[in-house]
Amino acid sequence: MSPLGVAVVGCGRISRQYLDNLTTFPELTVVAVSDLDLDRASEAAARYDIPVVADLDRVLDHPDVGLVVNLTVPAAHHEVSVAAVRAGRHVYSEKPLATDVESARKLLVEAQTAGVRVGAAPDTFLGPGWQAVGRLLRDGAIGTPLSALAVMQDPGPDRWHPNPEFLFQAGAGPLFDMGPYYLTALAAQFGPVSRVAATARTGRAERVVGAGPRAGTRFRVEVPTHVAALLDFAGGATASVLFSFDSPLARQDLVEITGTEATLGAPNPNSFAGPVRLRRAGEAGWTTVVEAPAPPSRGLGVRDLARSLAAGRPHRASGELALHIVEVMAAIVTSAERAEFVPVHSTFALPLTL
Repeated sequence: MSPLGVAVVGCGRISRQYLDNLTTFPELTVVAVSDLDLDRASEAAARYDIPVVADLDRVLDHPDVGLVVNLTVPAAHHEVSVAAVRAGRHVYSEKPLATDVESARKLLVEAQTAGVRVGAAPDTFLGPGWQAVGRLLRDGAIGTPLSALAVMQDPGPDRWHPNPEFLFQAGAGPLFDMGPYYLTALAAQFGPVSRVAATARTGRAERVVGAGPRAGTRFRVEVPTHVAALLDFAGGATASVLFSFDSPLARQDLVEITGTEATLGAPNPNSFAGPVRLRRAGEAGWTTVVEAPAPPSRGLGVRDLARSLAAGRPHRASGELALHIVEVMAAIVTSAERAEFVPVHSTFALPLTL
């Protein structure tokens, strides 16, 4: 296949992880970068030998750009992705696909009308760790899967990020920032969520920038920083999930899937690798059954999209999956506000395994 021309829009911290890999995949060629700060885009272009640095309009007009990788802040995801779609470009967005369900749904409608594809992070479920989880579940390693437990708790990114404000605004917080990794990984195994129930709170009304030249700057928190939810899946399984930026104890790799015969310990969903463990009824400890190697850290979903376009098959980190996760998160917010179960109506196609 001929390499697909890629434009990366948004040259913040996460862009380095993407560009480290996108510039090495033979299925892709990065032809342009863009950012509101063109100096920052120029630095990225120089670092990775990318020929074009331009504003969004000029990048979308570039004849060699077939796919836009949208790495802007969450509040800009919808606007940039819609612009790319209207320009006839495929688009792959960082998570979340949008900050609200209606915007995510409108994006997919526009993409269908334009005849282009939408993909979205997280793509970590495509890594060796969670692919091994899927194979073990399909092979009956734990019997019939019944439930899952997922915990992500941390003191918060304000301690290390030099510009953390956006992580405590609409479209972020622990639910929208970290939740997609865990919710996507579980949905890739169990299928669509049918309803949710949740509680949420804000631990502190203000936070302080803890690193970088702005260290000591105070800012307001606009979203809940501790969210707990129960998920019912349409296939019959259930899950309990916790997402928190209020915990001095940091834990991001507690994901367990329990079946009729055993419990499976899955890797951190924010990682592409890690150990997969098994503990059968009556056993005193865990047995590591797979030690998944580490592939490139970001961009597997972009590569899969390019391969899928060439092969004429559906891509796995799809817009439909990303829309479903946005709706699940929105339902969690609504449930926490209303203190009641909230239904989830969207769906997506399985399987998502390689």
